Parts: sequence; structure tokens; C-alpha cells
Amino acid sequence: MKSGTVADTLTRMRGVWHDHVEIYDLAGNPLSEDSLSGTPGPAPFDNLVYVDFDGLIYRQTNVTFRGRPNHARAFTGRLVDGVLIFDRLGPDAPEHIGVSGGPGVLFFIARVVDDAMKRYSEPDCVRLIGDDQRTRTTVLYRGGVAVRTLTANGVRLSRDPNRRVADDPRGLAGDPHEVRRDTLVFRRGSTP
Repeated sequence: MKSGTVADTLTRMRGVWHDHVEIYDLAGNPLSEDSLSGTPGPAPFDNLVYVDFDGLIYRQTNVTFRGRPNHARAFTGRLVDGVLIFDRLGPDAPEHIGVSGGPGVLFFIARVVDDAMKRYSEPDCVRLIGDDQRTRTTVLYRGGVAVRTLTANGVRLSRDPNRRVADDPRGLAGDPHEVRRDTLVFRRGSTP
């Protein structure tokens, strides 16, 4: 597998990550509340991120376990012509893709900027730092206007994304990956 491709970086990201997530206003001041995101709540907070990729199918489940009420959210996709194509996120959602920014760097973005992007947009940049650390940085747009940034600093807890880890509030038993559910943030008529 060629270094720097989407497949290479997804393979390197496989495992369970503990992300500490902080939210900022556009000037860089920490925010204690993230009221406009797809999953609003207090900040900072902590997620477990289960990332699985078999060379074709991508599964990710985020489990909030500290700083906010426990919550799990799943994303799924498939590699097509070297690009990660996410399953549709919800009603009126644009097609989201994962593209390479070089070795160890992925961008999760909409393929086309359309009207749904004016309602909600949160492009991600995920960067591996060595083998067991990563960052995730986003900018959230609501109503077509940038409203806040997010930075997650993560450490890998396990290379096996198919077994729950001790900090998982759902317990150790069961599939770590949740069933993907639609988000409504892109739906026509939704307001921030």
C-alpha cells in the first residue's frame, strides 16, 4: 500500500483512540458550551473513537464518556477509487468524502458545496503524530457563517477496534460499533 494514500492512513488509524476535545470561539477563547454542533453539550469533553478499516469498509464509532452525557455516534463508508465515500449522513446531506493531505493526514469534507452546507458544515482534518497520537481539528459553519473551532488531541488505547475498552460507559461486552443513525443538521428547514 502506497504511503500517504487514504487507504494507508486509514489503516494506520485503525484502533481505539481517547480524544480530549476542546471547543474555541473564532478568536481562540475556550468555550464551555458547544450549542451549535450536531451533538451539542458542555466543553471540554472526552470521546473514545473506535476506527476500523479492512481495506474497503470503514467504520467509526465515537463514544462520549467524560464531560458530557454518555452518547454514541457511528459513521460508515467505503473506499472507492482510493477515496473514502461516507454513507449519507442524513436527510438532504451532501456526499461526504475522506481525502488525503499526504502521509498521515486525512480531510473529511463535502465533495460539493451546496445549500446543505449553508445549514451545517464541519470539515475535519485528522493528523497522525507518530504511531499512537493524533489530532483532529474542525471549523463549524452554521447558516453559512463560521461559528467555532474544535481541537481534539488523541492517544491510541488499543490497536483492536473490535473490542470495547475499560473506559467505555456501555461496558466491556458487545460490539463497540453502533448502528449508524441519520443526523438532521443538513435537513431543509433546520435552523442552528
